[in-house]
Amino acid sequence: MSQGRFYPVENLPTPYHFQQGDSPLLVSMPHCGTELLPNMKDSLTPQAQALPDTDWYIPELYDFLGSLNVSTLSARYSRYVVDLNRPSDDKPLYHTKTTGLFPDILFSDQPIFLTGHEFDSATKERITEHIWQPYHQKVASELQRIQQQFGYAILFDAHSIAAQVPMLFTGTLPDFNLGNNSGKSCAPAMLQTIAALAEQSPYTTVANGRFTGGYITRHFGQPHHNIHAVQLELSQATYLRDDCTSYQLDPEKLAQVRTVLKPMIESLLKMGNPADLRSNKDNKGE
Repeated sequence: MSQGRFYPVENLPTPYHFQQGDSPLLVSMPHCGTELLPNMKDSLTPQAQALPDTDWYIPELYDFLGSLNVSTLSARYSRYVVDLNRPSDDKPLYHTKTTGLFPDILFSDQPIFLTGHEFDSATKERITEHIWQPYHQKVASELQRIQQQFGYAILFDAHSIAAQVPMLFTGTLPDFNLGNNSGKSCAPAMLQTIAALAEQSPYTTVANGRFTGGYITRHFGQPHHNIHAVQLELSQATYLRDDCTSYQLDPEKLAQVRTVLKPMIESLLKMGNPADLRSNKDNKGE
């Protein structure tokens, strides 16, 4: 059985793009990266070379964040290098079939690597050290900075996915798939506030359905420490052209979906500490 190949990892560029804001909110984009390791592309199958499982155009979807003074952190590297939304020990997050820390299959259930070209164990260790850890350390340090400044911090983990992925779920996904680890990663008022905006829109919405939040949401969301985290898995049918294999933005769809995304972000900025909102409702007997 093949032990895989060694790929160079040291001396790579910073594995993320970061813009610091001046608000209680950090938006993380762990699956928008499209860069690969040196010499990696030729090791991928033709299907994988198109990077079909990318969270396409997430920075473009949320290009209004800078004007709202929101901190943003986005991945440089493709999830085929490492999945930043998985734990470093690669324990499964879902009971159904899924992909792991170092994916070897596409969402289409086809192989990512040519036979024998997968990462060897030394490469995986270096990727974890030089790409996975820096991203998570940046999330942690920025949330700590925000909490020190405002007394609380909010993390919004921004994702997207094809509307139909038979390997992962049956049928068609709702447009807006919100998750807060089934109520554990943020105060209820926070999820209720943004879910209501989606529910009042023309889009279909579900909370804690197929996607309840990945590792970033589950790990960093600690409402008892005034750090609140929520994940949005947005159907790519809401902003890509109908020819789903071209991965091209549809300008009209993009403009429409932003009419929901921007109010969501604005509502998080306006609500104050989500834990305080919960306490206020409890005190009123609501």
